[in-house]
Amino acid sequence: MAVNLNPPDPESLSPVEGVRLGYAEAGIRTSGRRDLMLMSLAPGSRVAGVFTENSFAAAPVQVCRQRLAVSDHIRALIVNAGNANCGAGKAGLAAARRTCDAVAKSLGCTASEVLPFSTGLILEHLPVERIEAALPHCVATLNVAHWADAAAAIMTTDTVPKAVSRTVALSGKRIAVTGMAKGVGMLAPNMATMLAFIATDAAVSGPVLRRMVREVADVSFNRVTVDGDTSTNDSFVLIATGASGAQEISSPADAGYGLLQGAIGEVAVLLAQAIVRDGEGATKFITVEVSGATAVDEAVAVARSVANSPLVKTAFFASDPNLGRLIMAVGNAGIPALDVSRVNIFLGNVKVIDAGGRAASYREEDGAREMKNAEITIRIDLGRGTAGTTMWTCDYSYDYVKINAEYRT
Repeated sequence: MAVNLNPPDPESLSPVEGVRLGYAEAGIRTSGRRDLMLMSLAPGSRVAGVFTENSFAAAPVQVCRQRLAVSDHIRALIVNAGNANCGAGKAGLAAARRTCDAVAKSLGCTASEVLPFSTGLILEHLPVERIEAALPHCVATLNVAHWADAAAAIMTTDTVPKAVSRTVALSGKRIAVTGMAKGVGMLAPNMATMLAFIATDAAVSGPVLRRMVREVADVSFNRVTVDGDTSTNDSFVLIATGASGAQEISSPADAGYGLLQGAIGEVAVLLAQAIVRDGEGATKFITVEVSGATAVDEAVAVARSVANSPLVKTAFFASDPNLGRLIMAVGNAGIPALDVSRVNIFLGNVKVIDAGGRAASYREEDGAREMKNAEITIRIDLGRGTAGTTMWTCDYSYDYVKINAEYRT
C-alpha cells in the first residue's frame, strides 16, 4: 500500500496543447491490463532526456540516445510495460527499432522521430508483434485528456498511477506543465528514476531544454532511492511543444526560464516523491535533510548513505530507534576529516544526537513515537559548512522481499 498517495484525479491534470495520449492492452506480460502507451506530439515539438548510467542500458535507451544526439525534434513516444527489452543484444535493438517503424507508419512520421521506452522483465525478448497488433487501439484512443489513463498503462509493480500538473503564466499565456512517472523498485539516484515524462506547451530552444532536463533531474529524480539499485531502463524525458504561442525561451537569462523551470521542477519533485511513496512494500515515507556540509556533493553522499542503508530502512519499518544505525550510515559516507563532535541529528523535532553523542535530553520513547509516523524526517547537521540537500526514501518491509522474490512468478 502506497504511503499517503492516491491515484491522480483526471480532472486535475491539465491537457498540454500539442500532446495526445493513447493506450492499449497488448498482452505483453499478462492479459486484461493496459500495458502500452503512445504519446503523439505536434510538429515542431522538442524533446530532451537523461538516461540510466547502468552499463547494461536497455535497447530502447540506446535507441533514444542515438536519436536525440541527431535531432531533438520528435513526433512520438511509445512505451510498453511488462518487458524491459534489455539483455537481448542485437535482437533487442532490432525490436526497439521495429516498434518505432510501426508507430511511424501509424502516425505518418519518420521512424527517427519516434522514441521507444520499455519497462518490466529483463532478459526476455520483446513481443513486437503484440505491440504492432495493439497500436491501432493506441491511435484510436489518442486524446489530450488521457494523462491518467496513460500513467496507468506504464505501471509494472506500481500500485498507484502517478501524474501531476502545474500551470504558470509566460508572455501573457497560460502554460501547462503535466507529467507522469512509473517506478517502485530497482530504483536509485544515478540519473533519473525508472520512467518519467513531463510535457509543457511552452516554447523552449533545444540547448535550454537539454540544460533544464539535467537541472530538474538533479533536484528530483536524482534525489530519491528505494533500494539503491539503478535500473537498466531509467529515462526522464522533457517535452516542449511550443503550441501555447508564448515567446520562446532561448537562454537561461530569459525572464521566463526561472518560472518555467520552477513549475517543471515542482512536477518532477512530486512525481519523484510519489515513486518513493509507492516503493515496493513501503510503509514509511522518509525525508533525509542534510545541512552544514562543505559542498552539495558532500551532503548528497551523506544523505545517500543514510537513505540506502538496509539497516536504517529496516529499523524504520520496525519503528525501532536504533541510533547506532544512523551514525553508522553517516560515518560510512566517506567524508574526509569529518569531525563527528560537530554532528547533530534529529528525528522529526526530537534531537537524538548532540555533538556526536546521544543527546542528554533524548528518551527512546520519543524516538519510537517519531518513527511510528507514516512520514518521517531525519535532519543531519554536519557542522562544517553551509551546503545541504534533501533526499527521499522509504523503509524495507517484509513485502519488499516478497514482491521481489516472486517478481517472475
